[in-house]
Amino acid sequence: MDTPTSGTVRITDEFIASLAERAGRAEELRHLPAETIRDATDSGLLDLLIPNRFGGLEAFPEILDYVRRLAHGCTSSAWTLGFYTLHGWITALFSEAAQEEAFADRPYLAPAPLAPTGTAEPREGGFSVSGRWSWATGIMQANWVMVGAVVTGDRPDAVLALLPIDDARVEDVWHTDGMRATGSNDVVIENAFVPAHRTVRVRDLYAGRTPGAATHDNHLYRWPMVPALALLAAMPALGTAERVADLYAARLSERVLAYQMVKQKDKPAARIRLGDARIRLHALRGLLAETTATIEGVLAGGGTVDVRTRAQARLAAARIVNESRAVIGTLLEASGAGVHFLDHPMQRARRDVDVLSGHVVFDYDEIREIAASLEIGMEISPFAMV
Repeated sequence: MDTPTSGTVRITDEFIASLAERAGRAEELRHLPAETIRDATDSGLLDLLIPNRFGGLEAFPEILDYVRRLAHGCTSSAWTLGFYTLHGWITALFSEAAQEEAFADRPYLAPAPLAPTGTAEPREGGFSVSGRWSWATGIMQANWVMVGAVVTGDRPDAVLALLPIDDARVEDVWHTDGMRATGSNDVVIENAFVPAHRTVRVRDLYAGRTPGAATHDNHLYRWPMVPALALLAAMPALGTAERVADLYAARLSERVLAYQMVKQKDKPAARIRLGDARIRLHALRGLLAETTATIEGVLAGGGTVDVRTRAQARLAAARIVNESRAVIGTLLEASGAGVHFLDHPMQRARRDVDVLSGHVVFDYDEIREIAASLEIGMEISPFAMV
């Protein structure tokens, strides 16, 4: 059955199957194949979060289901396509002038290494941006890039700066044991001038008080950035765990246990693992739905999402990833050595989710501490990612 459509977006079973077929080649390339970018463009996915006035669809919650489903084909592809799409939303939070420049390029492909590991030195009319940024997912096919930078001077601040890709240099460092197809290489920028209209303050992104939020009527553009990023980033893990459960279920019926001469499906313990995985994944989908509905309800009512709700959303995302990873682990434990051949999708699923779970937004200890501190009225760091 095809995924439900929203506007002109169509994520078909054929699209998902093609991602699975290309997963090995994408891993060898260490970036998405050109056909995958073309299919994503043709599906309408990459325009999902771009404003209507620029030919987009302005729909946020739907992206979570789309990316979850894409992960049934390839975790790395789902992650990369999901972030390309989300970064269209982030760009819509900049000034209208910046959006007019950026969205003239379609498909709009703009990686966004957000950590402020560069500097933005004030200049007349803008900033001189320099630095090096890691984890630039999708940079190999980019036409724009967004980078986080600390503003130099007496008043500490941080901005997100939007630059054409020609202002950056890519360094090939992405030699990893998982998420290889994301092409998350390093970006280096040296003294590139960025006009003020192509910057936005990070604190405004976190709080949902950006130029784009004031420009566009749709409350989609008042979503705070960290919950949007965290929930989106959790979807490849959840979708991959669902796919592993499907593969495990199919394997039960065909696998004959060595030295026992019985099918694995006749072992109660093997069936218990499948039943346990299904209910745990069902609970995660419920957590996702509740978290999304809470934020949507606040924004639809004209309110602002407070810091406690933002922290709970990040905690929910971290829980989804932590639990999805655990489900994958317990199913692989019962799948035998055969799933560890490099052409088997189950081993790739585990490697990919192991790597993506290391994203800073999923630091489970940190976000549990932050959420609990806020609940009991304690101060948290002003730099906390919420």
